[in-house]
Amino acid sequence: MGIDLGRMSAARLDPARQWAVWQASPAYTVGLEEELMLLDANDFSLAQRSDDVLPRLPAGLTAHVSAETHQAAIELATRPHATVGDAVAELRELRAWLAEELAALGLAVAGSGTHPFAQWTETRVSPASRYQVILRTMAHLARREPTFALHVHVGVPDPERAIRLLNALRAHLPLLLALSANSPFWQGRATGLASTRTPVFGMFPRTGIPRRFADYGDWVETVDALLRCGAFPEPTFLWWDIRPQPKLGTVEIRVMDAQSRVEATAALVALVQAVARLEVEDGFAPLARAVGDGDVVLAENRFLASRDGIEAELLDPAADRTVPARAALAELLDAARPHADALGCRDELELVPALAAEPGFGRQLDLAADAGGSLPRMLAELARAFAPAG
Repeated sequence: MGIDLGRMSAARLDPARQWAVWQASPAYTVGLEEELMLLDANDFSLAQRSDDVLPRLPAGLTAHVSAETHQAAIELATRPHATVGDAVAELRELRAWLAEELAALGLAVAGSGTHPFAQWTETRVSPASRYQVILRTMAHLARREPTFALHVHVGVPDPERAIRLLNALRAHLPLLLALSANSPFWQGRATGLASTRTPVFGMFPRTGIPRRFADYGDWVETVDALLRCGAFPEPTFLWWDIRPQPKLGTVEIRVMDAQSRVEATAALVALVQAVARLEVEDGFAPLARAVGDGDVVLAENRFLASRDGIEAELLDPAADRTVPARAALAELLDAARPHADALGCRDELELVPALAAEPGFGRQLDLAADAGGSLPRMLAELARAFAPAG
């Protein structure tokens, strides 16, 4: 574990571990990835068409759009940016461009952790080689209904700092999940969960909150053992809620549901960026310190967040009590604001209270009620909110 894989040249590194060479990124830059649902514009069912849609998009857009495991899902990605404002501005433009191009093909697009009435029998796996590997190795699990997440990459200059950041952010993951919960429907019914995506995606192996790592070498040895034994072909088959990305020089936060409105995405990204700086610079988090390395407590808080969203009561073992997620969020925001000021994302961070007041899962439930229980009509509203005119 004593090898500094971030500083060692690629030429001197064991060829089998080239994947572990850290490609440094400027600190706290952010890049966004949204997993999105392709929809039939007539009835808002899932459209299993990514394989024929992607080649028909303009070249400038295809640089930002890629296939996902299921043919009804695509990923929209920004470039890395120094500020959340710039990243969200690019995302807003990409959303509008994508929605316009898809409309010409008779399709729509929306963001949500799950499609509210999809059935597994309709699912088709992407023909791309990566996803055919998933199909072969996951069997029936690969044919479940698709799920959709928001991924935020935070730039880190060196691998040891990346592992320290990963360890610190572990304790914040349940709160980020609670705030982002945006999938109360599954297979045509309300599930009683705020984030149904979380347990559905959890049917895959190598998901959830990873353990704490002693250093970067510890992480590399852990992943390398799985690679050597043939568990999977390369490290991105680790679908943890947070993971290092050596080739990008980032820590990737993956715990959050995809968001219906770009303002919600902006709020979450600003919170992630500000909390990352807070942890690196100050080593904050009363609740994080209380949780510490307690994987059992983290797992329980993750479940509570997926069940109740921002209404959850999270475990605080240091005080032998529970803490309302809303109270934990308010405390975290107070600590994060000076760091948001330093990063230039204070305006976006101040969108967080509005998201907490009208969380995505609650909005979906209200829209469905207003639509007389019609999930296609509710989903039509999410599609309209994806890239509003003007």
